[in-house]
Amino acid sequence: MICCALLALVFALPIGLMSRLGSKGNPLAWRLDAPMLLQEEPAPRSRFTLAARLRSFRYAGGGLLFLLRSEHNAWLHFAATCAAIGAGLVLEIDSVDWRWIAAAILWVWSAEAFNTAIERICNIVSPEPDERIRVVKDVAAGAVLVSATGAALIGAFTFLPYIVQSP
Repeated sequence: MICCALLALVFALPIGLMSRLGSKGNPLAWRLDAPMLLQEEPAPRSRFTLAARLRSFRYAGGGLLFLLRSEHNAWLHFAATCAAIGAGLVLEIDSVDWRWIAAAILWVWSAEAFNTAIERICNIVSPEPDERIRVVKDVAAGAVLVSATGAALIGAFTFLPYIVQSP
C-alpha cells in the first residue's frame, strides 16, 4: 500500500508542477505539442504494426542505454544487480527467492529511470535554480533511496538464511 502511494506521489509531483508553471485555463498547455492537441479534428490513429512495436522496444532500449551512460547512480545499481544475481547463483537460491530478487531489482531500476526522467523534465522546465524544482528532484531521488533500501532489505532477508546454513 505504501509503495503504491509513493509511486502515485512520484507521478503526481511533475504533473502538479507542470500545471502550476503552465497556463491556468488549459490543462494541456504545459505540453510542448499543446497546439497540435487542441485541433478540432483528431489525428488519424496509426495502425498496429509489428515494425512499430519493434521500434518502440528499440526506443525503450535506447532510453535504458542513456540511463546507464549518463547516470552515475545507475552504475551503482548495475553493480548491485550483478552482485545480487551472482550471489543468487552461488548460493543456489530457489525459484521463490529468485522472484523476490527479480522484483527488487526491477523496482530499483524503475525508480531510477523515473527519477532520471523527472530530473530531465525539470531541467527543461526550469534551467535556472528554483526551490520548487529542487523539491521535486529531491522527492524523486528520495523515491530511489526508498526503493534501494527496500531492495537491500529484500536481499538481506533472502540471502541471510542461505549464508547462515552454508558450511
